[in-house]
Amino acid sequence: MPRLLLIFCVLAHAGAALAADRYPVRPIRIVVTYVPGGNTDTAARLVAPHLTDHLGQQVIIDNRGGAGGVVGTEIAARAAPDGYTLLFGTSAGLTINPQLQPKLPYNVERDFAPISLLVINPQLMVAYPGLPAKTVGEFLKLARAQPGRINYASVGVGSPNHLGMELLKAMTGIDIVHVPYKGSAPAVLDVMAGTVSVFFSSIPVMLTHVKSGKLKALAVGSATRSPAAPEIPTVAESVPGFEYVTWYGLFVPSATPRAIVARLNEAVVKSLRLPQLDQQLRGQGSEPRPTSPEEAAKFMKAEHARWARAIKATGLAPRANP
Repeated sequence: MPRLLLIFCVLAHAGAALAADRYPVRPIRIVVTYVPGGNTDTAARLVAPHLTDHLGQQVIIDNRGGAGGVVGTEIAARAAPDGYTLLFGTSAGLTINPQLQPKLPYNVERDFAPISLLVINPQLMVAYPGLPAKTVGEFLKLARAQPGRINYASVGVGSPNHLGMELLKAMTGIDIVHVPYKGSAPAVLDVMAGTVSVFFSSIPVMLTHVKSGKLKALAVGSATRSPAAPEIPTVAESVPGFEYVTWYGLFVPSATPRAIVARLNEAVVKSLRLPQLDQQLRGQGSEPRPTSPEEAAKFMKAEHARWARAIKATGLAPRANP
């Protein structure tokens, strides 16, 4: 190696090490791939102030919604790998979209490095109150007696709640009809009215409607009962092996120095172990799940395989990018 190039490499490495040692020295942004006000945005805004406290620099939420999370994810993937742009990653954006949209403008494995998981979000299967079924077992019996006549809502083709219900169909052989919506709010309203029969969505909002009597809870999609509603059985209690949860995690561009990733991981883990934040997240139906970067990477690999099986079981083919 020419002497000048060697000196340049040594100086560059020393400069990167010094920058990592002093990190952070300015505000940090977290790119949230959905618009303000939704569950993803709410969770990010609960976590951000505690990261600010632990890192000593303001952590700002930057909402970049669009194309089912693709717009914001690409922005984060193309950001400088200096620890000042983080991605608030979701199961839809990082494990489902890449399998349904093979020509995305980023590659999750190549372009991102995990900092930590944040939360696991068990999903609640709710029904129109007038539906003559109180359990998943009764719902399956009803669906088998009326093939093609019962329908279910989702927030769009390829969305997690679409795939979760299609996985249930594949595992049980029932014939129910998919009705896609452009958002959770209109879907919930139509389930309340009986226009559609069932819907899978996040526990916090759905529990509010269940308690008011506007919806009926059938089961949670997690492998074990949710601490937020331990009285509600799991789908797996009627359909062994079924599991449908979503999750959030924090990621950085893959070339980010390991020292910075470690510093961010430390802040995330300390934040999620705070009783106040733990209580706030659990109050939303989320289960805090701090991990090491290595544990998060292992989890991501398992999630990719699980959703690959679900997509194959449902017969969904990869679709054109939005």
